[in-house]
Parts: sequence; C-alpha cells; structure tokens
Amino acid sequence: MNNFDTMARRRRLLVLTLPVIVGLGGLVLADKLSAQAAAGSAAQSASGSAAVAAVVTVSGMPAVIDAANLYSETTSSHMSEAVRQDLERVYVPNLRSNDVSVIDPIGMTVVDRFKVGKAPQHVVPSWDLRTLWVANNAERTNEGSVTAVDPRTGKPGKTIAVDDPYNMYFTPDGRSAIVVAEARKRLDFRDPVTMALQYSIDVPGCGGINHADFSIDGRYVIFTCEFEGTVAKIDYVNRKVLGYLKLTMPATRFKDSGPFDPSKTEICTVTKGMPQDIRVSPDGHHFYIADMDADGIHVLDGDSLRQVGFIQTGPGTHGLYPSRDGKSLYVAFRGSHKVHGKPKGPGGVTVVNFATEKVTAQWPIPGGGSPDMGNVSADGKALWLSGRYDDVVYRFDTTSGAVAQIKVGKEPHGLTVWPQPGRYSLGHTGNLR
Repeated sequence: MNNFDTMARRRRLLVLTLPVIVGLGGLVLADKLSAQAAAGSAAQSASGSAAVAAVVTVSGMPAVIDAANLYSETTSSHMSEAVRQDLERVYVPNLRSNDVSVIDPIGMTVVDRFKVGKAPQHVVPSWDLRTLWVANNAERTNEGSVTAVDPRTGKPGKTIAVDDPYNMYFTPDGRSAIVVAEARKRLDFRDPVTMALQYSIDVPGCGGINHADFSIDGRYVIFTCEFEGTVAKIDYVNRKVLGYLKLTMPATRFKDSGPFDPSKTEICTVTKGMPQDIRVSPDGHHFYIADMDADGIHVLDGDSLRQVGFIQTGPGTHGLYPSRDGKSLYVAFRGSHKVHGKPKGPGGVTVVNFATEKVTAQWPIPGGGSPDMGNVSADGKALWLSGRYDDVVYRFDTTSGAVAQIKVGKEPHGLTVWPQPGRYSLGHTGNLR
C-alpha cells in the first residue's frame, strides 16, 4: 500500500519558469535556478540516463532541481547567502503571554524576550528569507497584527495591523504573502513587504482553515480545515476553490492517558478528524496530514484529491517536519485529543520513512510532554518543538531521540529555528525549498 512510483522518483525535472525579479530584497532567482536545472538535465543526457521530463510551473517559481526530492535544496550544505549573517536563534511565540522568547541553541538559554501583538501563533520566515513575521491573530478579535523581526539582530521592528492572521504562507513566486484568516474562512493575499491587501479567496467550506502546503509545480495548494475534518484544494493561480475532501477516520486510535504505549488503543468513535499540519512528499506525489483526533497522518494523492492511506503515529498528532536529507518525516504528537490538554501528557515524536511510509522510530518524552510545532536545525542534528501545554521548548536529538528542555513563556506555539538552509520560504515555521 502507498508505494511510490520508483521510476518517477529517479527522474529529474527541467522546470521551465519565466525569469522574475521579486521585490523582496531584490532577489533574482528564476534565471539562475532554471540554469541549474538545465545543467542537471545535460549531465543526465550525457550519462545516458532516462529522458528529462519538462514541467511548466507557475510563472516566477524557482526551478525544481530534483523531482525525486523537492527538499534537495534544504540540506545543510545549501545555506543561502541571504542568511549567512543571521544570528543562530530559535524564536518561540508564546500565545498566552503575548511575547516571543529567543533561544540561543548553542548555550541552550533564553537570551531575549520581547512583546508582540495579542496571541502570537507562529513565527514565519518570509519568501526572501530576510524577515521573520510573528503572526498575532488576537484570538478572534479585530486587533490582529504581524510583527517583523530582523534575523540579523534578533530584534523586533514594525508591527502592521492585519485581520485575523492565524498563520502565514507565501506564493511560490514570492509575489504575495497569504495571511490565513482562520475565523473568517478566508485567505488574504497581501504585498509581502507592506502587507497591503491585494485580493482575497473565500473558502466557506473550510472551518478552521490553518495549515497548508503547495504541489511540486506550485499550481495548487491544499489547506487543512481543523473544525470540519476536511481539506480544501485551491487553485491560487485562477483564484478558486477546486474542492473539499472529508478525511476518513481509522477504526482505532491511541489512548491519551498515562505514558505513551503504542500497544494501547481504543475504538475511535469520533466521526470527523481534527487535521493540523500538512506536508508534501519529496517526490510531490503524496500529501501527509497530521490529525489530532485520528492519532496519525492521512496520506493523500493531491492531484486527484483522494485519500490513499493512513499511518498511526501518536496521540494528538500535530506537526510535520522533513529531515534534512529528505528521507524521513518527523511527526510531533501532543499527547491529547483536546485543544487545551494537560501538562505532562503522553507526547513525543514518531519518525516515518518517506519511501516506505512506515514508522522507523518513536521518541516518547520521559515524564510526559506536549510537542507541537517547530522545525529542524540547519545541520539536521536537532528537532526543536514547542511544548504547548508545558510552557517549555524541546530539543530532540535526531539520532538518538534524547530530549532536552528549556523553560519559555505561556503556551508556546509555532516556533521557528533560524537560519535554515534553502532558497525560498513558503511560510509557516519554515517550509523551505
């Protein structure tokens, strides 16, 4: 079940893009990256390997270098010149204390803490990697805002009023920031620097719209609908909703009491899930959706918008993060089926192999915990996650699963690790490609 097309995984793509200069720090990427793809194509032809498939992506999107691994440019050796002067820090938005804790990952200490707007949810790297945006959604009031942070100094700058910014993404061409107005069931496309509104797409069937990822060619994006147990597929090029899919719940799920024990399950009586984070597979064939009520990840074929599998991972499955080598998916589980769970629950991390879609390791937190959102360090050696119910941040050793903890503010949520390798950011806590 869920086998990848191995021939397709071996092919490399020559992605045809139009040259573009994006007004985010004046980066000129399309020409350079298309040339890299062409060079890879020529090398393959010379070696007598399979013919390269030409794929037209959205205008202005940087080229896909490796069709078998769209995360190929996010390995530790691919640090952009744009981030080389940035401070090595972990930025933690604390939802209930309305501030951001700044961690020095080398010293494992909080070195700064600054106030932002109400209810900060995520720290989001901009498309051009030059700004970190704190999304302050103000918990369904009219006081939402985003706060810019300079990653070279680690200090906050301007705060801009923005309606209901639960989360933020960027279009693959970098021309728009996508502010996810969760309570409004709406996506607001804004200027990525000034945040001036460009246009909106209403998604009326997506209650609790929150997390997203793009197809390999950038032509569509799939959002999760937390309160509906569904996902929404959106053609952002033509600015329309293509359809919705109700996720199928498993027959059983994990118990969320006591230490995590994979052998202890219960009948799953809920009729709809609570989908959270979503990530696309390295070859672009599948999308994985974390589900807090299903205790695992739904496997979707994005092109046909149909569910093709399910992988049990842990109680309160929540966040998804590819390893730096693109071989594994780290799956954070909060240890509770409730939005507001108890401290010291049966939380942890499950490791899934992308190629086989099988669980290869599980790392429960000794004494309990509530891993939520975060990302992988630049060198791939550490997975950083907020402890949502425990007011801490966890650092998992990605070799052994050993856990260290740092105390932060109240109810930490979507932290980002910075800097990260990659050419551009699609948003969230660092969906780089």
